[in-house]
Amino acid sequence: MVVLRAGLCPGLTEEMIQLLRANGVRTVVDFVSSDLEDVAQKCSLSYKVKGDSKVLVLVAVRRVLLAQFSAFPANGADLYEELKSSTAILPTGSPSLDQLLDSGLYTGEVTELMGAPGSGKTQLEALQRIQVARVFDIYEMLRALQELRDRLSQQVVSSMGPLKIVVIDSVSAVIYPLLGGKQSEGLAIMMQLARELKTLAREFSLAVVVTNQVTRDSSTGPLKPALGRSWSFVPSTRVLLESKEATWEKTTTQRVASLAKSPRQPTGIQVELDTGNGDVQELSPVTPTQGL
Repeated sequence: MVVLRAGLCPGLTEEMIQLLRANGVRTVVDFVSSDLEDVAQKCSLSYKVKGDSKVLVLVAVRRVLLAQFSAFPANGADLYEELKSSTAILPTGSPSLDQLLDSGLYTGEVTELMGAPGSGKTQLEALQRIQVARVFDIYEMLRALQELRDRLSQQVVSSMGPLKIVVIDSVSAVIYPLLGGKQSEGLAIMMQLARELKTLAREFSLAVVVTNQVTRDSSTGPLKPALGRSWSFVPSTRVLLESKEATWEKTTTQRVASLAKSPRQPTGIQVELDTGNGDVQELSPVTPTQGL
């Protein structure tokens, strides 16, 4: 929210700002949404031009502020057509997982797979025709993403074909070392990474998939994604992966995938998956449960 200050637009003097503040008008939104005739009477300011007066009156100031700070009008039908033309849905290879995600991974969005170590996050990312960039800290990751953005901006086409999906496995591994303690820049760098991922997804119509760890508030508390509330606004869709209970004789490759966040589907929907042998195979669906 922009605060009124001298020089913000022609005619908006410090004296006028003090009078406006004294009457509760402190921001651009306050000013343009006020009854200017009432404001003029309370502040003893000019409201309408009288004769050849050269005083820049309140109406003129409002016009300038609206021109500077108003959003450019757009037609809803045009925005919808632009969305349809720029959005693609990429199948995951699992009918059940695609059903959970409302047909698959959506370009222009960040999708998060979260779960404890060994829950099957990496197996679900088994892709063909991939290029791998190994990074070991957040700064290397940001450099790799910047190089990717440069190649996409220059329309450098890979020998493997056009890029459709970017996978970060795992995002928490490079962010955790920066959080907590006296490392106050950690949160800022995390949000810089978030902006980079969302910009890549939106500007280049990519599906961005990240993996994240889970944590609990207490030993008996429910599982929740790591990286805190600030990161929770980054992914559009969140899927929690959990291993089904195994016997002491052998481990299991069966997983339960639960929808924790989605702009399209009700949360709490679950499906069963089998990640054995590197494949994602469909099992019978599980009934919906309460959202996370």
